[in-house]
Amino acid sequence: MPVTVPSFAKINLGLYLGPPEGRADGFHELRTVYQTVALADSIKIDIKTGTGVEIRCKDRRVPQDESNTCWKVAERVMKAFRARGRVVITIEKNLPVQGGMGAGSSNAVATLFGLERALKQKLEPADRMKLAEEIGSDVPLFLLGGTVLGMGRGEQVFPLADLPKLDVVIASPEVGVSTPKAFKKWDELFVAGSGGAGSSRERAQLTVSGQSDKLNQFSREVYSWLCSGLCSGLGGSATGVPADGRDRAEALLLDLVRTGIENDFERVVFPQYPALRDVKRAVERTDGVRYVSLSGSGSAIYGIYDSSAAAEKAAEELKAKDIPAQATVTLQRPEYLKAVLS
Repeated sequence: MPVTVPSFAKINLGLYLGPPEGRADGFHELRTVYQTVALADSIKIDIKTGTGVEIRCKDRRVPQDESNTCWKVAERVMKAFRARGRVVITIEKNLPVQGGMGAGSSNAVATLFGLERALKQKLEPADRMKLAEEIGSDVPLFLLGGTVLGMGRGEQVFPLADLPKLDVVIASPEVGVSTPKAFKKWDELFVAGSGGAGSSRERAQLTVSGQSDKLNQFSREVYSWLCSGLCSGLGGSATGVPADGRDRAEALLLDLVRTGIENDFERVVFPQYPALRDVKRAVERTDGVRYVSLSGSGSAIYGIYDSSAAAEKAAEELKAKDIPAQATVTLQRPEYLKAVLS
């Protein structure tokens, strides 16, 4: 029988980028807080007779060959389980392509969970995490969900205490931002010495050689520990602190603004795509918004609001200005895991 798994999006609560020479492997060292939200694609897994992998998606922008993250996961999982069959993966797209919301990475993890259910087998937690790290930088966060600290190139993930549920609007203009090109522009900013990167605040010391493997191992161990409770039972106490009301959410939002947490990609993406800066300004002008930022390298812009009513009203106002927008909420770890594992 086919198995269907929701594939949720993420936003970035701040994103720090290191200099181009920060890592020997050519990637950039980064620090970010990932937060899953309730918007989702849908991934259907069906195992038929034959061999190989087939991707089906009505959105022509989604690759349907071995470059697709779902394809990569399917090949590795089938090999790990020594399973036979032709894996047919149907992707129903609701999330923006090249939107900075981790859609491709989330699709990959949904495929992993779907195959486990379809084959009635499970990878060990540490093996799941290792596979996710190999597929892409922000794939591992979707093994955890909720509020997650991302380090290294983004693949080192550490579950944080869940934020209270927050009302969010996602504006997703029809602009596809290339993450590699955004990194290239960031590198050029460093080389030019134009005062953008590193001039406004002292940069944290980057991970030195030899520590990265330890961080990866620690990340796997934390995930294994988490799975021993939440992933298996889903009925015990959450690792995050439960939301007690709106007061804590309000305090966290104020802290977010006061601290000046920002997304470094805005410095290079907005000059390349001025329309995205205009979208951010449009979100900032809506009533009830407390914090606005680019997600990842874009193009999605999100705003955090005082209430669901304010978020719904803002989404309608943005759509009236021909800016595609949806109101949603943040997704805490227990409800995220229950949705993707059940």
